[in-house]
Amino acid sequence: MNDADVGKQVQQMVRFILQEADEKASEITVAAEEEFNIEKLQLVEFEKRRVRQEYERKEKHVDIRRKIEYSTELNAARIKLLQAQDDVVTGMKENAGEALIRVTKDANTYKRILKGLIVQSLLRLREPALVLRCREADRSLVEAVLEVAKKEYAEKAKVNLPKVIIDGKIYLPPQRNSRDAHGPSCSGGVVLASQDGKIVCENTLDARLNVSFRQKLPEIRKKLFSKQ
Repeated sequence: MNDADVGKQVQQMVRFILQEADEKASEITVAAEEEFNIEKLQLVEFEKRRVRQEYERKEKHVDIRRKIEYSTELNAARIKLLQAQDDVVTGMKENAGEALIRVTKDANTYKRILKGLIVQSLLRLREPALVLRCREADRSLVEAVLEVAKKEYAEKAKVNLPKVIIDGKIYLPPQRNSRDAHGPSCSGGVVLASQDGKIVCENTLDARLNVSFRQKLPEIRKKLFSKQ
C-alpha cells in the first residue's frame, strides 16, 4: 500500500470519527433539550401548584374572616334585639307599677286590697301571733281593716282570732319619688312575720307584681315577640 492509499484510509477514518462525534453530539443535545424541557415542565407545574395552594389558603382565610365577621354582626344584632325586647318588657313592668300606685290613691279600693293581702298572709303563715309592718302612710288604713281581716281568716282557717301587732317602730319604705329615685321604696301592701321573725310573708304590691310578672313573663314574651 503506497502513501496515497494510506492517506485515503486515514481521511476516511477521520471523516468517520467526525461523523460519529457529530451524531453523538446531536444525541447529547437532544437528550439535554428533553431533560431541560422535562425539568422546565416540572418547575412550571410546581409553581402552578404553589400558586394554587397559596390562592386556596388566602381564599380559605378570607372565607373564615367573612364567616367570623358575619357571626359577630349576627350576635350583635341578636344582642340589640334582646336588649330592645327587655326594654319593652321593663317598660311594661314600670307601667304596671305606676298603675298600682294609682290604685293606692283610691282609699276604698286600697282598703279592700290591704284586707285581702292581710288575709292571704295570715292563711300562709297560720301563726297565732304575728307582727305586721306597713308604710307609715298606710297605718290608718291597715288599722281600719285589720279586725275584719282577722275575723275572715279565722273563719276560713277555722281557728281562733290571731294576735296581730302593727310594728310602730319600723315601717316599710315610702313610695318612690323623684328626689330619691334610687333609694328603697314600697308601693304599698304589708309584710307579716312570726313573733320570732323566722317566718316572713312579704305581701307588698311590689312583691306581688314581681311574682306575677315572673310567672307571666313567658306568656308576655310569646305574645309580644313570637312570629305569627
